[in-house]
Amino acid sequence: MGRSMGRSVERSVGRLVDSTPPSRARDVDFLRLASVCVVVLWHWALSIDHFRGGVLVMPNPIARIPFAWLATWLLQVMPVFFVIGGFAHLAAWDAAGRATGSPRDDPARPWGPRARRFLRGRLRRLLPPMAVFAVVWAAVDAVLLLAVPDYPGLLRYGRAVLVPLWFLAAYLGVILVVPVTAAVHRRFGRRFILLLGAVVALVDLARFGTGSTVFGYVNTGLVWIFAHQLGYFWRDGVLRGPRRALLTALCGLAGLALVTTLDEYPRSMVATEGARRGNMFPTTAAIAVLAVFQLGLILLAAPALNRMLARRRPWTAVVTGNAVIMTVFLWHMTALLLAMVTMRAVGLPMPDEPTATWWAGRPLWVILPALFLAPLIVLFAPVERGAAAPRGPARTGPDD
Repeated sequence: MGRSMGRSVERSVGRLVDSTPPSRARDVDFLRLASVCVVVLWHWALSIDHFRGGVLVMPNPIARIPFAWLATWLLQVMPVFFVIGGFAHLAAWDAAGRATGSPRDDPARPWGPRARRFLRGRLRRLLPPMAVFAVVWAAVDAVLLLAVPDYPGLLRYGRAVLVPLWFLAAYLGVILVVPVTAAVHRRFGRRFILLLGAVVALVDLARFGTGSTVFGYVNTGLVWIFAHQLGYFWRDGVLRGPRRALLTALCGLAGLALVTTLDEYPRSMVATEGARRGNMFPTTAAIAVLAVFQLGLILLAAPALNRMLARRRPWTAVVTGNAVIMTVFLWHMTALLLAMVTMRAVGLPMPDEPTATWWAGRPLWVILPALFLAPLIVLFAPVERGAAAPRGPARTGPDD
């Protein structure tokens, strides 16, 4: 059965590779996959994963390694997800307009057949894998609570397993407002994103001035919408060319250097243990600036990436990875938990400091979770493939 499934997947990937049109933005697919790989490896190998009082904790070693915060300006890839999402969603929005015969964008009347078609397509891909993940974990947790004495429940000992859901909830939020944000982008362009950036800065000012976290939660939404809007500009091609790409990257880098001189903005773009506050949640304006910097780097790398991905072998690898990307993202923390339970059972060390033992164990912390993730992919990837399968005639264009 496993071999049969493998051959089926191989044939399916081969068809997708063969049918890829020349207009496909292959760099977008590569960056989506690369970003997920960075997240997975960060959680598995670059966090100090251990049990503290029976609870899975995963502080990172950034604060304890000199200048390690600089790495987070590249490896904090959540802004990249949203920028890529903006690119892909504007393409899908345009495709929905052509399919429904309503290509014009009207911010005053964004909801109609075009919006319904767009949202139906996006949510069909996102919600089934999320629902299966939630239902499976709810069922497993319920059984363990009933069958295992003193089992504390996932929400007490393994809340980190649910980390993928909060990101996907934020991503779902920006998808739901695409009919509005795409129409506003097409009508107002850079005026809107400049206004949005100013609002993000003002909301942070209000948060730090009043000490109210309510403003932080407001910015958590606004910052991700801002990053998503950047993807619209990438899709429209207005930032095309090495000069504009370099200018975008330099502006973002200068902005990061400036805001992180302020006490309110930590230099690390990921949360660090013991810090008074972090940039990620509630999300600060520093993440919006990081999105600008990372977009500039993406634009600079795009020509070389697309040349590389024009070759069959690397493109096949990207297509294969993207076929299971949601499954990997949703279940990689479950694989980590299973690996840690196994390590504790056999007495393997789980250091709570970045000691020499911790560094020496990094390969194991990639290999063991990967061994647990592999069967989870086999089990749950069909849900993702079924959700992504087109209804009606197959579509392989860049708007998918």
